[in-house]
This record gives sequence, structure tokens and C-alpha cells, in this order.
Amino acid sequence: MAKRTVNRTARRLKKNRHGLSLDAPLLHQDHSRPVTRRDFLRQGFITGTGVTLGGSLFSLFANPRAAQAALSPDLLTMFDSNESCALGTTSGNIPFICFDLAGGSNMIGSNVLAGGQGGYLNDPISAAGYSKMGIPGDMVPGIVDAASTMSGPNNDFIDTRLGLPFHSDSGFLRGIMEKISIGTAPLINGAVIPARSDNDTGNNPHNPMYSIARTGSDGSVVTLIGSRNSESGGNSMAPAMSIDPTVRPTKVDRPSDVTGMVDTGDLTAVLTEDDAKAVMESIARLSAKKIDKITPININADAVVKDLMNCGYLSAADIADRFVGVNIDPATDTNIVGPTGIFNQGEFDSEGEFRKTAAVMKMVIDGHAGAGTITMGGFDYHTGDRQTGERRDLRAGRCMGACLEYAARRTAAGVPTPLMIYVFSDGSVASNGAIDNSQDGRGKGEWTGDNSSTAGSFFLVYNPGSQAEIFTGDNLGSERHQQIGWFRADGSVETSSSVAANNVNLLVDTVVLNYLALHGTDYRDVYRNLFPNNDLGTDAHMMSLTAFNSIR
Repeated sequence: MAKRTVNRTARRLKKNRHGLSLDAPLLHQDHSRPVTRRDFLRQGFITGTGVTLGGSLFSLFANPRAAQAALSPDLLTMFDSNESCALGTTSGNIPFICFDLAGGSNMIGSNVLAGGQGGYLNDPISAAGYSKMGIPGDMVPGIVDAASTMSGPNNDFIDTRLGLPFHSDSGFLRGIMEKISIGTAPLINGAVIPARSDNDTGNNPHNPMYSIARTGSDGSVVTLIGSRNSESGGNSMAPAMSIDPTVRPTKVDRPSDVTGMVDTGDLTAVLTEDDAKAVMESIARLSAKKIDKITPININADAVVKDLMNCGYLSAADIADRFVGVNIDPATDTNIVGPTGIFNQGEFDSEGEFRKTAAVMKMVIDGHAGAGTITMGGFDYHTGDRQTGERRDLRAGRCMGACLEYAARRTAAGVPTPLMIYVFSDGSVASNGAIDNSQDGRGKGEWTGDNSSTAGSFFLVYNPGSQAEIFTGDNLGSERHQQIGWFRADGSVETSSSVAANNVNLLVDTVVLNYLALHGTDYRDVYRNLFPNNDLGTDAHMMSLTAFNSIR
């Protein structure tokens, strides 16, 4: 009976010419029924809402950092004597946010443009290849059609306003452009990585969070954040060799949990801010005296317990010093929500994905977390129409744009804040060429099945002051750096075009290499020191995988 119900539902979805709502679940006749949490997420039965914030108990043993807050001198001395305790400062690394689009989202052709070895213009994908990517013949990039109502700023279905070329009617692009200001776009650039990954599975080791943390990225409150209670903080796995249990994310699911990370209770309701700080510092002093009187049972265990307890109280006092009276709630930040905010109040209140994005981006971009994952579910959208996928791509683009614009607003407020966002998905989709002429289908190809051969990932970099420059360390040319790898003419990834093209672990390594390249010209040596067993090869090979010059 259950199987017949699923089949009837799938047939009904196939016949639905109005498409599905943004959060409607997806059922496919050629897919088994969802069983795991990942299955439910990719098919949209759960939305992936929430923000993962927090380090584990073991994060208290991280390398010490200088205290940013104005703790009293005796507490600073106490901190200095506790080498395993790390009080909060940011690492100074570029904030990093990745979007994990669960289910196999389209990335290439209908969104970001890519081509053969010579690039999307000089070595274009064939019309048949674009058709497989959901683009009909009269919307193929590079075709000038003065009569078209959907041609972009370049009048050929190509839009380069973000540096990285997009199809002018890309759902991602339309969403990004809705949320960024005119002055933000010229400061953005990006690169695309044609790369296969398995369809509809969280077993692809796509997530780079742990490797980003290894580069030194850290926040004043936590190291990593994400939107799922998983090893990676997202839908896709992290490469096994990168996992560090001392910075494993834990999950919270609303903006109020961000404020909960620095909650000082109700002290400020009855005390002034200065008095609240004094109370927390006094608790730390008294607690330290009591802990010192504990009689050791086992010297190693006793030392560990003392370090943990002392550090816990010191951290509480440090948080009080830094955050009492400081608003870190994304829901009340006027740059994020309200008449002048990135999100208006109505859409913020009604859309969980926007609230989740706001919470993650504020934590990361403000420096309270080193890096974060935003997982969005329901991207297994080969539903026999185009409009379902277009709506979800548009919303994902709005979330990407919100992150970029928030970094720009921080910059405009006098805190120059670069940002790198990385977008990936488990597998991809393809079209059989049938056209969805509905309003939201936009005259493009219906998504009719999974197809990992059309897959890829991309990243965008916001740099205050000037657009990131294409890498100039070798003579390969801009096309080979802004497009790392290439496609065959039939719209399939050329699996030998880069080390990342057919190996998800090496795709992650390539992204991390590019993150380090943004920080300095010695990035290759830094990478080798951090990842001595890497498979990215010689200096020349690493340079061929590098998109941008340093922005630091």
C-alpha cells in the first residue's frame, strides 16, 4: 500500500503543471522512499533549517589566543597560566561560508557558465549539451537575440556583473542581484570547477569545514558552524582525513540560539553592564580558589578537570566582558532585517531559510565563528517541470546574495570584511529537452532526471575596495583559472580535465588551496605544511588550480 501511495504521488507531481511550492517534498518514481535524514533533506521533507553553533568539550584544549576583552589583570594572569584555555579573538582569516544544496542541484549552464578547455566563449558547449543542461537553443549563451526579453546586460544570455559569468536568466544570479546593492557587485569575482559527484547521497565528502579550520580560521566564540547535527555540520560528509573532533559543530536552529551562545542570563536586568561584568569576574575568581583546593586522585585526570573548570569560568567572564550590552541577534540587526535591511520583516518572519542564513552569516562575518555551512534541502528537483527548480534556485541565490551584501555593509560601516562563499551539491540534474513555458518555468528545459555528468561547484569572493584579480602566477590565461577544468561539447564533465573533476576529496583540496591563495603569495608552502599528504602536486600544478591572486 505504501509503495502504491508513493507511486500515485509521483505521478501526480509529474502532471502538476503549476510546479511545487518552495518547501513541498519531492517524490520520484525512480527513487526509493526516503529513509535516512539525508534522504528527507535532499527531497525536501525537512528543510535543513537551523544553525549549528558551538565547539565540543575538547575545544577547550585548543591553542591559546590573546584575550581580546578587557579582563581584569588578575584574570588575565590566570588565563596566561592556563595554557589549554583559549579566550575569544578572531583569527583574522577571511570569513568562509559554504552552501550545501542537498539533492543534486543544477550548477552549470543554467546558472554558472563553463565550456571546453578554451572557456565558455572560445570553446563553447554544443547546443545539444546546453539542452541537456536545461537551456533551449534560443537561449544558448553567445547567441545575440535582440528580440529576446531575457537576454542579459551583454545581450547574449551572458551576465558578468559578478566577474564569474552566469547565464543571464540564472535563478542563482537573479536571487543574488535582488539582495546586493549596486556598489557590491563590482567587488565580487568567482570561479567554477567542473566536477562530478554521486547523485542523491550525503556520502560525497564535499564539505571543507575542517580543512578551513586547519588553516587557522577561528571565531571569537566558536570555530565552526553549520546547519545540521552531523559530523560536517551539513548534508555532505567531510573528507575522513580532515575531521577534527575538537571543533565538531553542534546544532541550534534559530537566531535566538546565536544570542544564547553569549548569554549572561538575567544579570543585566538587575545590574548595570559594568556591575554584570564584575559579578562574572568575581565568580571566576571564587571558582578558581575552590578548584585549587580539590585533592588530586589521579594527577592527569585532576589536571584536566582543573583546566576544564577554570577555563569554563574564565570564558564566561570573558564573554561577559565582551558581549554584555552588545547586540549579536540577527533578528534585530537593522542591516539584516527591517525597512533598510537585506530582508524585509515579512520575508524574514515567514522564511526559515532566510532566518538560518542570517544567523550563520552574522556569526561568521562578524568574526564570532571561523567558518560555516548553510544546508538547504529539496534540490533533487527533477520533477518533470522547470518551475520547481527555478523557485528553489532563486531562493538559494537570495541567501547567497544576503551573505555577500552583509559583508559589504560591514565594510561600509568601517570594518572592511572580505568573504568567500562556496556552493556545492551532491550530483546534478539533466533535461530531456522538453520546455516548461509557465511563468516560473521561463521557457527553459524541464528537469527530468539525475545526471552527475553535468555537475560542478563554484565559489564567489567579495573583496572590499577592489575586485579579486585572476591569478597571474603563470601563463595559462584567465579562462584556465576562472574555470578550473572543463566540459566536453556534449555537456559532460571531462573527468581528466583536473584532479578535482572526478575526485570529490581533491575537489575539497582545490577549494582549500584557493582559500589559502587569497591570504598570501606563499600559499603553496603553507598548504604543504598544513596538509603534508596532499595530492595536489608541484608548484606549477597548484598554480594551475588557483583562481585568484592574494587579496591580503
